[in-house]
Amino acid sequence: MSAHKNHPFHLVDVSPWPILGALSAMITMVGLIKWFHLYESNLLLLGFLITSLVMYQWWRDIVREATYQGLHTYNVTMGLRWGMILFITSEVFFFISFFWGFFHNSLTPSIELGMIWPPKGIQTFNPYWIPLLNTLILLTSGLTVTWAHHGLMENNYGRGFQDLLLTVVLGMYFTMLQAYEYLEAPFTIADAAYGSSFFMATGFHGIHVIIGTTFLLVCLIRHMKGHFSSIHHFGFEAAAWYWHFVDVVWLFLYISIYWWGS
Repeated sequence: MSAHKNHPFHLVDVSPWPILGALSAMITMVGLIKWFHLYESNLLLLGFLITSLVMYQWWRDIVREATYQGLHTYNVTMGLRWGMILFITSEVFFFISFFWGFFHNSLTPSIELGMIWPPKGIQTFNPYWIPLLNTLILLTSGLTVTWAHHGLMENNYGRGFQDLLLTVVLGMYFTMLQAYEYLEAPFTIADAAYGSSFFMATGFHGIHVIIGTTFLLVCLIRHMKGHFSSIHHFGFEAAAWYWHFVDVVWLFLYISIYWWGS
């Protein structure tokens, strides 16, 4: 393909990462099933390892195209923006399904649940302890990532670095507190519809927090390497959008499951 082109779009080069990413995802899923049924995690860990290597090399190529080769023009960036918007929209509907199931069971508990909610024998969490602390942590992290964005737009790289680092630390702190909460939980995912709804909704949100924290950590490393400018930093904007989505979902989780549901 010629190096010169008469259009503002990016025609990607042939890459091995999509097919390898699909295969690694399949290995991970088969490993997960093997872990569930045979209690052997070797294939699952292998899948995680391969997926991590593919992710690293795929992101490396995208960073190279955006930062050093200048292939992410305005038109390309606008396409990426719409892609991120549609992805977050799909994630919203993903969580709507969990809220739908929760309210279906909580508003009209069936006779199998004793026609009460929470079901008899379920000792719920105190919403004013760790859940409230985690709410404050995520709300604060939403502020710090916004401050980091403003620092980047004002060419204040020191402030952007400090606020982005604080956001990553808060994300890790949230994950640690949720892990402690799970270890101390007085019920399990097998305890009626309440346990299933609680751990599925909060568990998937926890996975999204880990993904968002990783997203922001990559942005922090790129910021340290000088990849972002005040007018060209969509990678950071996408991470900030995703983090705000995670914040909003947690607010709904806290209000509905932790506070109202208890």
